[in-house]
Amino acid sequence: MAGKGIFAGLPWWVTWVVVPVVLIVVFGGLITTALGFLISVLFKVLIAAALIAGVIYLVRRSSGSSSSSSSKSDW
Repeated sequence: MAGKGIFAGLPWWVTWVVVPVVLIVVFGGLITTALGFLISVLFKVLIAAALIAGVIYLVRRSSGSSSSSSSKSDW
């Protein structure tokens, strides 16, 4: 419980305003970089999923109309 002892005699605004602002100022660049990286990876995963789904849709559509005698069990 050493963490509670550090903030015990301080006003509430130091604990809930000043400390988070200082942490954001100090680690703001790191937080921004990490969030930007995560959003970039998520966007690329969504684009890849959409492209793969589009290719699967086009292949099934073109193979279904060109050869209607083939069955789905060929896969």
